[in-house]
Amino acid sequence: MNGGLLVAGTTSDAGKSVVTAGICRWLVRQGVKVAPFKAQNMSLNSFVTREGAEIGRAQAMQAQACRVEPTALMNPVLLKPGGEQSSQVVLLGKPVGELSARGYHGGRQQALLGTVLESLEELRGTYDAVICEGAGSPAEINLRRTDIVNMGIARNARLPVLVVGDIDRGGVFASFFGTVALLSPEDQELVAGFLVNKFRGDISLLEPGLDMLHGLTGRRTYGVLPFRHGLGIDEEDGLRISLRGAVRESAVAAPVGEDVLRVAVCAVPLMSNFTDVDALAAEPGVVVRFVDRPEELADADLVVVPGTRGTVRALEWLRERGLAEALRRRAADGRPVLGICGGFQMLGEHIEDDVESRRGDVAGLGILPVRVRFAREKTLARPVGEALGERVEGYEIHHGVAEVTGGEAFLDGCRVGRTWGTHWHGSLESDGFRRAFLREVAAAAGRRFVPAPDTSFAALREEQLDRLGDLIEQHADTDALRRLIESGAPQGLPFIPPGAPA
Repeated sequence: MNGGLLVAGTTSDAGKSVVTAGICRWLVRQGVKVAPFKAQNMSLNSFVTREGAEIGRAQAMQAQACRVEPTALMNPVLLKPGGEQSSQVVLLGKPVGELSARGYHGGRQQALLGTVLESLEELRGTYDAVICEGAGSPAEINLRRTDIVNMGIARNARLPVLVVGDIDRGGVFASFFGTVALLSPEDQELVAGFLVNKFRGDISLLEPGLDMLHGLTGRRTYGVLPFRHGLGIDEEDGLRISLRGAVRESAVAAPVGEDVLRVAVCAVPLMSNFTDVDALAAEPGVVVRFVDRPEELADADLVVVPGTRGTVRALEWLRERGLAEALRRRAADGRPVLGICGGFQMLGEHIEDDVESRRGDVAGLGILPVRVRFAREKTLARPVGEALGERVEGYEIHHGVAEVTGGEAFLDGCRVGRTWGTHWHGSLESDGFRRAFLREVAAAAGRRFVPAPDTSFAALREEQLDRLGDLIEQHADTDALRRLIESGAPQGLPFIPPGAPA
């Protein structure tokens, strides 16, 4: 096999990431050497590869579905929003500047097409198949001229396109038809067909509509995937804990001890890498929720202040909401608080920021003896260390450089009493460390909570990816899908008027 496929969607969150991962896992189980690819990703959830490149976490998880190491080639352009009007542009894993949406779509995006195509071509020269993920909808006619992630990449690389629609939202037939009908004749030639996602009920009731859709468009439906809870891989955006549903439904979800642990995560603006708390949600008996009011911290056994792309803005938000004072009271009372990356920085004494917010000197919450200076160069690293007597692996993505002036050492950060701070994302995925940390939290909270002795976060991820592969294998026409990947879109697909505006 030497082929490729673009998985597009009728909307954002139609299931492109999940379907891409599922196809990847199905192929690799068939002995195909496969890689994921997303030309341009907009996300605050990112990951650091072993070579020190920053890419979207969804592509890192898709690489795991392929059982390969993620690389910068799999996500050559990453946009990290810093506000309503601008984003940091990360090119081949390294930040290259900030751009407004108008500036990016006004010229810079199209200039990156060469880099995108070169990255895809290098992957196609190395792997038997490359499964590409689109962004939003391919029928965003206002952006088609500069598009490099949907039909722009499909046209240039001659990729067949599979359009995914979320039937749970309703209107899926109109969405499928309208998506094709708003594309130019040249783009329509590559749209091979459709895949229905999140179907509930009797499929025989759906089949007449699929037949009519085929008659109207000349394009077949390659599968109908049933609705399943807890199948989201690491999210690009939104407030979803990707493993929470899967673990809650599992047979081991009841707590091992007599109590549960309640974790409150401060839903700060521009929250990044909130997937850090997935590993907590994976523990039987740990209840994780996102909060934005001080009274919601009252019954929490642990409060997590997560990362953010706007540390100073998030700090102001904590103060405006009354959460800052609630956090200070918790720390003074010896009640557990964990700050990660931007959250760690906010817990410190002082922030000097002439880079991210350009606000200069700003007072922190004063809970940890830390002073932070924002550097223009971003730290991207994959550290390994030890804490609480356990080995820990993590990854770092930050401009802030922390000077720790006191407390106990903790994962290159520090600890004072029951307040911990670190720049390390992903540390809680280390099973032994997570269990040791939760035992300390439970003791401080007076809870008779016992971590499960055998919870493996890595195994849960693998199980989840296998479930995605099962969905494709059991509910898609895999023979037709394989022909599509190998041979491209069928010839002679009809044009559906009116087509794209002139």
